[in-house]
Amino acid sequence: MSGLIEERGWGLWAVEVIGGPPFIGVTGLNQTDAIPNMPGAIEVSWRLGRPYWGQGYATEAAQDAVRFGFEELGLDEIVSITVPANVPSRRVMERIGMTHDPSDDFDMPDEPPELTRHVLYRLRPA
Repeated sequence: MSGLIEERGWGLWAVEVIGGPPFIGVTGLNQTDAIPNMPGAIEVSWRLGRPYWGQGYATEAAQDAVRFGFEELGLDEIVSITVPANVPSRRVMERIGMTHDPSDDFDMPDEPPELTRHVLYRLRPA
């Protein structure tokens, strides 16, 4: 991943807590071809260690990544995907202003049945 950051100037960043653990997870922007009819879509994503869930870290980090994408990279849209049952991530998506249209949802091939269906959230600059 660090090679991609050097090449593009953006990617996934380490998440740290000031005065706390030096590494609690990652967040940032990633280019994905996983979404049907949206090759090269730019996705905001996050993955934090379980002890750091529910404390606002994912929301704050995702907001910074989205701001970077719109203000520094000039993106016209950022997306995020998850499975329908991942309510905590869906709440983060909603808190950062993303919207969900069920007609955008899709099935991810080669996934187990409980992970096949994915919901797509979108965000455009204000």
